[in-house]
Amino acid sequence: MVSIHIRSVIDLLHFLCIPVNVLAIVILSRGKCGLSRCITIYLVGMAAADLLVVIAEPILYRVVDFYFPDSFMFITPVCSIVYFLVFTATVVSVWLTVGFTFDRFVAICCKELKTKYCTEKTASRLIGTVSLLGFLVSLPWYFRHEPEYIIDNVPWHCITKTSFFTSTVWAGFVIFYVILTPCVPFFLILLLNLLTVRRILLASRIRRALRGQTNAENERDPEMEHRRKSIVLLFSISGSFILLWMMQVVFYIYRRIAQIHSYSVKDPLYFTDSTANMLQLLSSCTNTCIYTVIQAKFRQEVKNAVKYPFNLLAKLCKS
Repeated sequence: MVSIHIRSVIDLLHFLCIPVNVLAIVILSRGKCGLSRCITIYLVGMAAADLLVVIAEPILYRVVDFYFPDSFMFITPVCSIVYFLVFTATVVSVWLTVGFTFDRFVAICCKELKTKYCTEKTASRLIGTVSLLGFLVSLPWYFRHEPEYIIDNVPWHCITKTSFFTSTVWAGFVIFYVILTPCVPFFLILLLNLLTVRRILLASRIRRALRGQTNAENERDPEMEHRRKSIVLLFSISGSFILLWMMQVVFYIYRRIAQIHSYSVKDPLYFTDSTANMLQLLSSCTNTCIYTVIQAKFRQEVKNAVKYPFNLLAKLCKS
């Protein structure tokens, strides 16, 4: 019963993440949230990558597996492609978060480089490059599986090859992949955030001193408020990423050290794995919630989007 309840919660989360990310893409693409074009492109790219994660990992890989076990999706080449897409989408999503964090670091800490780097062209190129590299890096995952059985010369289902657990080549690739995603992103995001906040706090102290407001904290300073919002937005996006991925990373390291390759649904490890997976997937729809809380114009656009069907229905009824 517990495993069924966990499955139901995770499935509900899967389907909720899809409209959340679609809503974020539509609203941000309209360009009415008061954000620069550069930031907007990054946020749209991150939302699109998160949407792909939700479609590939939970829907195609888990939900189809649970509810449609005998569909064509379980022909070996097809389920291998789905498995490959899961890793590709995850890599792209994680590294776009790093790209956004680095862009904000340059914008705040490197004024000389800001005009050349923080542009729409650079953002578009970085998203394209990350997508291509994510595709290439994840390609070996396609070859992890072999057919469980063959019926009328058609290979069915995907089971992990024995060589995956015994080959030093596979072991090296897995270590490289885990370091690449998400260990290195963890380190880079923490480092860039610390440097960015340090620069903002230093600039804020200098600004207060120049304006003679050291003893007048209650006076409004639009520039200071903008910087505070920048810190909150940056820390919220990157901080939620780290917190929601942490359990998945720790559990993966534990499995590798303990050499645990499988477990039953009644095993406590199943609950741990499911919880870690749910938290990781939750990171694919938290950004929209963060925008809603922090950005007033984004909140207004969300309200407009929610009201639009009702307003349209009212107009149709009147006509």
